[in-house]
Amino acid sequence: MLLLSLNMRYASLLYYTLSLLAIPAILATSDTESSDDQAGYPMIDSIVTGLEDASSSNVAASSVAPVCIWDGIQVNDPEPISPLPAYSFEAMPQYAVGPGSIDSDVMHMVRRLSLKEKVGQMTQIEVGQLIDCNGELNRTAVKYWIDEWKVGSFLETPANHGGKYNWYSPKSFGAFTDAVQKIALERGSKIPVIWGLDSVRGANYVKGATIFPAGIATAATFNPQFAYDAGRIAAKDTRAAGVHWAFAPILDLAVNKLWSRTYENFGEDPYLASKMGAASVNGYQGDYKHDRSRVAACMKHFIGYGYPFDGSDRANRHIAAHELLEYYVPPFKAAIDAGVATAMESYGVVNGEAVTISNYYLRKLLREQLGFKGMLVTDWGEINSQATMYHTAEDLTQATQLALERTSIDMSMVADDSSFANITAGLVKRGIVSDSRLDESVARILQLKKDLGLFKHPYTDQALASTVGSAQDIEAARDAVRESVTLLKNNNVLPLNKYEKVLFVGPTLNSTRYMGGGWNVHWQGPSDAEGDSIYQGFGDTVIKGVQQVTGSVPLYMPGVDIDGTTLIDIDTVIATAKLADKIVVGLGEKTYAENVGNIDSLVLPWQQLNLVYTLARKAKKPIVVVLVEGRPRRLDRIPDVAAAIVQAYLPGSYGGLPIAEILYGAVNPSGRLPYSYPATEAQASTTIWQSSYVAYNPQWAFGYGLGYSKVTYSNVTLSSNVLHPGEPITASVSVTNNGLYAQKESVMLFTHQQYRVGYAPELYRLRNFVKVDLAAGETKNVTLELKAEDLSFWDRDLKRRIEPAPVNVVINPYTQTDLIAVVDLVANANDVLEHL
Repeated sequence: MLLLSLNMRYASLLYYTLSLLAIPAILATSDTESSDDQAGYPMIDSIVTGLEDASSSNVAASSVAPVCIWDGIQVNDPEPISPLPAYSFEAMPQYAVGPGSIDSDVMHMVRRLSLKEKVGQMTQIEVGQLIDCNGELNRTAVKYWIDEWKVGSFLETPANHGGKYNWYSPKSFGAFTDAVQKIALERGSKIPVIWGLDSVRGANYVKGATIFPAGIATAATFNPQFAYDAGRIAAKDTRAAGVHWAFAPILDLAVNKLWSRTYENFGEDPYLASKMGAASVNGYQGDYKHDRSRVAACMKHFIGYGYPFDGSDRANRHIAAHELLEYYVPPFKAAIDAGVATAMESYGVVNGEAVTISNYYLRKLLREQLGFKGMLVTDWGEINSQATMYHTAEDLTQATQLALERTSIDMSMVADDSSFANITAGLVKRGIVSDSRLDESVARILQLKKDLGLFKHPYTDQALASTVGSAQDIEAARDAVRESVTLLKNNNVLPLNKYEKVLFVGPTLNSTRYMGGGWNVHWQGPSDAEGDSIYQGFGDTVIKGVQQVTGSVPLYMPGVDIDGTTLIDIDTVIATAKLADKIVVGLGEKTYAENVGNIDSLVLPWQQLNLVYTLARKAKKPIVVVLVEGRPRRLDRIPDVAAAIVQAYLPGSYGGLPIAEILYGAVNPSGRLPYSYPATEAQASTTIWQSSYVAYNPQWAFGYGLGYSKVTYSNVTLSSNVLHPGEPITASVSVTNNGLYAQKESVMLFTHQQYRVGYAPELYRLRNFVKVDLAAGETKNVTLELKAEDLSFWDRDLKRRIEPAPVNVVINPYTQTDLIAVVDLVANANDVLEHL
C-alpha cells in the first residue's frame, strides 16, 4: 500500500532496477537526422513492406549480469548549454489545426499489421525499463520491448528513473531518444515510436529549458498570451530533446483547494480555464502537422479530477452529471475546439464510477457529445489499477477487457510491464474483443505519428537545441511572473525604497526550487540533497533579484525551515529586525506532486506563522509577507498582522527577479486571484460560481488583486437592455488610472441571474475579460461582448437551455463597487440548445 500511495512511480523504480539487473548494458550511439518544416507526407505503405518477414523471435534478457560499477548517485550532465539569445517564431495562430479523419495510407498500414503489432502500438512503457544498473541506456532491453512486444510509445525522462544524470540536456536527452528510435526503425514493426513527457510548464525535464510559472500563476495573469508563450516554448524545447508529445495542458478545475494538484491548473473558474487552456493548446501545437518545433498537446485529466471530496489526490468525486457538464467540461470542450491532438483520462472515480472503464465518460461524452477525434491515453497504470487499487474489476484481464469494450481508450500507459499487451492479444484471440476495436485505436495512434512527421523525420532536430534556454525565453517567463504576482494587501508599505534597510527572512526567498514546486526538474522537484545546485545557474532567487534591482547585497536570514517545524537562530533574527526599517518574510510550501502533497489542513505550518508573529511582536516594524505556494494556504492572523501581503504562487525558476521588481516598484503588480482564497477550512471548496444564497466570504475573492495605482471605473452601459439568443450585446465601461504608475488592469464581466426557475443561480459567472494597459492618468473605454447563450445552463435532464429572467451585468465586483447594469434575458425556457 505504501508504493500505491506514492502513485506507483516509486514502485516503477524498484521494478526496473530488479528486472534489468540481468540485462547487459550497451550504451547506445546513433546517427541523427535533422528535420525541416516541409509540408506534406510520404506515403507510408513502404514502411510496412516486409513486415511479415521482420524478425519475430523473442529477445529475452541475457542471463549474464552486467558489471555494475555505478554508485547510483546522479551527477550533472556535462553537456554545455549555449543558447542563442533570440530566434524567430510565429505569433499566436488565429485558426485551429487538429485531428480529423484517418488518412487512407494509415488505414492501409493498420490492416497490414499483425495482432501483436497492433497491440504494441497501443502500449506505452516508461523509460526506466530501458536503463541499466549503471544509469545508461540498455540496448538489449530496448530490443526486447521492440522485438517481443512491438511497443509503440515510451515516456518520461531518464532522470526520474535511474538515469546517470540528474537533469538531461537537450543533446543528451535527444541522443537517448534517437538511439531508441533507431532500434525501433530497424527492428520489430519498424514503426517510429512516439515519446511522451510531462512538459507542463516549459520543458521542465530538459536541462537549461526555461521553467515557466505554474498553471495557477499563469491563470492569475488573466492574459492568455502567457499560456500560449509557455506552450510554444515548452514545445520547442521538448522537441529539441527528441520528444514529440507533451502531457499538457492540465484543465481540471481547482475546486477543493486542499488538493495537491491545485497549482497545475488554471484556477476554479470554467471560463478562465477555457480561455487559458485553448491558448495553451495553440502554443504547444501551432500547426503541428507541418511545424516540427511543435508537439502534440494532451488535455488532462478527463474528467472531474479537481474536486476530490476530502482534498486528497485520487479521492472519489461527487459531482452531479449536469454540474459536471456545466462547470468541469467547458475547458475540455475549449481545448477540443482549439484542435487538441490527444487526451488523457482521469485517475479514480466520479460518482462511484471508474472513469477508465466508463462508457459514458470515455465514449459517449468525450467522443460523441464533445466530438473529440484525437488519441486517448490512460494515466499511469490506470487500467491495472481497476483491479489493484479501486476494486472495480476482478483482475487485470477483466480490467483490460472493460477498458477496451466500454471506452475509446487508444493507448495504455501501462507503464512497467507487458500485461496490457499480453492480455489484449489474448482477448482478441479468444474472440472477446474484436480486431476492429484495435483497428480504431491503432489508426488514431498512427495518424498522430504521421501528423507529427515521425515517418519522415523520426529523429531529433539538433538545431532546436541552440534555442533552449535563450534569453528571449527567459524574458517571456519573467513577463508572465510580472503579470501574475498578486498584491493582496498594502498599507502603504510597498513599494520598498532601495535606500531603506530591509531584512529579508524566510526559506522561500533564497530558493530556486521552492519557486518551482513539483514537476520541476523532477516529478517531486529537486531533493534536499540536490537543493538549488541542480539548476546549474539556470534560475534565480528573490534574494538575487533584490540584489539586481537595488545594486547591493540584501540582508537575508532563513528564520525558519520550509516544513515550519523549527525557528532558526531566532534571537539573532529579532535583533537584526529591530535595526531594520521594514521586514520581508517569505513563507510557503516545499515541493510536492500528486499524493506526496496530500495535507489534512490548509493552515501554513505553525513555525512559519510564528516567525511572523514573533517578529511583529518583538521587532515592531512593518512586515511584508511574500507567499510562494502551490495552493492557497490559510494564513491564520497574518492578514491582520502583516502590513502587506504578496501572492507569488509558484513563479518558476526565473521568478526571483520579477518578484523583486514588484517589491521595489520597478513593476506594478497586476495579477488577480484565479481562485477564492479560503479564510476557513470549511471554505476549501468555496467558488465564485457557488449558489448565490450561500454565504461567500473568503479571505480574498476570485478576481481580487491590487496595484500601486488606484484604478476607477465609471459609465457602465449596455448596447441593449434586452438579450435574445443569437443577438449578442456589448457592455462598455470607462477605466481610469488615477495613480503615478502605469497599470495593467484586468476588466472582468460577470453575470448574476436574479432568479432561475427551479435551479439556484450562481453568485457570479465570469463571462468575458480583457487586460488593458493604462498609462498614468489615462482613461480607456473597454467593451466586452455578452451572449444569451453564455447564460444557458445544464439541467438535471442533461438538457442545455436558457431560463428567462433579469440579469445583473457586473464589472469586477470585488475590486470595484456598484458597477452593475441590468439586462432582460428573453428566451423560451423549453428550447433545448443541447441534449446528452
